[in-house]
Formats: sequence, C-alpha cells, structure tokens
Amino acid sequence: MKALTDPIKVIFFDIDETLYYKKETRIPTSITEQVLPRLKEKGIIPAISTGRTYGAFPDALKPLLNEKGFELFVTINGQYNLYKNEIITQYPLTQERVSRVIQKLNTLGIEYGVVTADEIAVSKNTEQVEVSLRPIKSDYIVDPDHHLHHQVFQLLAFFEEDRIQDIIDADVLEDDLKEVRWHQYSVDLLNKHNSKAKGITDVLAHFGIGIDNSMAFGDGLNDVEMLSTVGYGVAMGNAEPSVKELADYVTLPIEQDGVLVALEKLGVI
Repeated sequence: MKALTDPIKVIFFDIDETLYYKKETRIPTSITEQVLPRLKEKGIIPAISTGRTYGAFPDALKPLLNEKGFELFVTINGQYNLYKNEIITQYPLTQERVSRVIQKLNTLGIEYGVVTADEIAVSKNTEQVEVSLRPIKSDYIVDPDHHLHHQVFQLLAFFEEDRIQDIIDADVLEDDLKEVRWHQYSVDLLNKHNSKAKGITDVLAHFGIGIDNSMAFGDGLNDVEMLSTVGYGVAMGNAEPSVKELADYVTLPIEQDGVLVALEKLGVI
C-alpha cells in the first residue's frame, strides 16, 4: 500500500460497480450516509468520472446530483466535462469522422451506437445491444441516422472479442480512435488521446487543483488511465485484475462498503 502524503481536495468516483451496485440497482447507504456528508464537511469535492453520458446516469444516483452530493462531472470517458450546468471542456467528433466509422461498421455487419451529451442512439435493437445497454440506459433511442442531427462524442460498436481483428483489418480506428471494451458484446470508440484522465486533468486545471491533491476510485478497464494519473488511485475489491495491479491501494468490493473502508483506512475522512 502506497502512503497517502498529499492533502486530498477532490475525489473522482467511477459509477458502475464503484458507486452503483448494478446487481441490486442501488447506491450503498455508506455512500449516502457516511462518505458524501463527511467529504463535504472536510471541504473535499466529490466528483463523478464515468464512461456514461449524463443522461444515462442510473436513477439511484440522480437524488445525489446536487450541492449535498455531486456537482462536478467527467462524463463519456472525459469527452464532456462540466460543473453544475457549466461546460468545462468538450471533445465532439466531426460528423464526417462519425459517418466514416459507421460506413465501415455497416460493411462488417456490426451494429453501432452514438453517444451524445445526454442520449445514446443505436442502429438496430439486437440481442447484443439489449444485453449491453439495458442496464446502462433502458430508454436508448433506435435511430441509425441520429448522428446526422446531433453532436457525437463517442461511438459504440457491438461485437464479441473474437471479431476485433475484423475491426483492425477494416481500419475502423484509422489513426485517431481507440477501442475500450466495457462489455462482452460492446466497446467504446473514442479519440485515442482522450480518456477519463484527460477529463480529470481538464477539470483540475479549471479549479487550479494540483494532480497530487486528487484521488480516484474505479474498477474497470476504462479506469486504468484515471487511476494512473491522479495523485492516489484506489481499485475496488471487485475490480479487474489489471486495475488492481496498478492501483496505489485495493479496497473491499462495493457490496462491502469498499469506498468508505478505503477513505477511513487512508485517513481521508
């Protein structure tokens, strides 16, 4: 365990399986009754850092999006970052670039989705799409042309791992995009230079907070850059093995109040 030496001023939390226990569709009471009020009391800013778009936040989290909970958000893997209703930075893809990806995915017979500031739209409602997206946003839009009329920050592609070579051979990513798998049937396609870490550095610069004064909690592969960038990175006990390996500290799983345990063990609260 790495010692925590710098005072923490802001903590970034992933949503799924870190703040939000998807299996039971709930936020642990330790977050609402202990973590948030105690962080606020100490003047530490609690922030969200997620792959989700703001409009796809789980219902259980929405009552906490206020001055007593979360007001600072890094969303869509750092592509759209805001404080309250003020946009700090945003990185939309051009319509031409989005159309080029879609054309190549269509050729491969791979269904796709586009992520806007507050919506997710998919090309077709297949079993892979259903299984992947329903737990994230049940009211997603089915519209293959949604990208023609809305600003897109990220794409989704619905395929299993054994088809990754098809993506590579078809040059879907070209030289400016990367793929990050978040589900057995789905990957995010986004600017290769952007990530949760990029959004976090933007936000910290906006508030004049040093990187050493930041902390983050996460569990998934899209948390790797985030945990490697902040001053102190904590992996949940339910995290992917590779995420645990790079973390400064590994806490208990979400269902065992891992966030609260870590913050108390490390002396943050």
